[in-house]
Amino acid sequence: MARRVFFSFHFDNDFWRTQQVRNMGALEGNAAVSANVWEAVKARGDAAIERWIEENMHGKSCVVVLVGSQTASRPWVIHEIKKGWNDGKGVLAVRIDKLLDKDGKSSTAGTNPLSKVKHGIGTLADVAPIKTPAGFDSKAAYASISSNIETWIEEAIKIRNNA
Repeated sequence: MARRVFFSFHFDNDFWRTQQVRNMGALEGNAAVSANVWEAVKARGDAAIERWIEENMHGKSCVVVLVGSQTASRPWVIHEIKKGWNDGKGVLAVRIDKLLDKDGKSSTAGTNPLSKVKHGIGTLADVAPIKTPAGFDSKAAYASISSNIETWIEEAIKIRNNA
């Protein structure tokens, strides 16, 4: 049975790339949100965004942060990482910069967003994994993510359960 996960990512930059991961079929994630729906949630303010995150994270076992070039600078991504960890969920970051966007372009690897979350005397990056898919192009990165994401999620959940 597929794990139920919450996907966290920078909507504007990485939506196209994240859909590739969502469509791999190995996971049950939160439903894809259109730009119109996300804009409507944002327009209702921070409390509405927090409620949306709470509702969509409920019942999930892991937060999968799909890391693009600017993901670590997104305040709501950092909020989702903190919330997931504090709620006892596994937290996994996966680099998606090699995957192609709607224009057929890859991106640059961004800062690890887990390094932006304080944990003990260090950061969550000291505890939770960030995975860089094998390969030099989009096809190889896609294959690496597809082949490994279930194992990576199980590892992240185990790390959280042992923390």
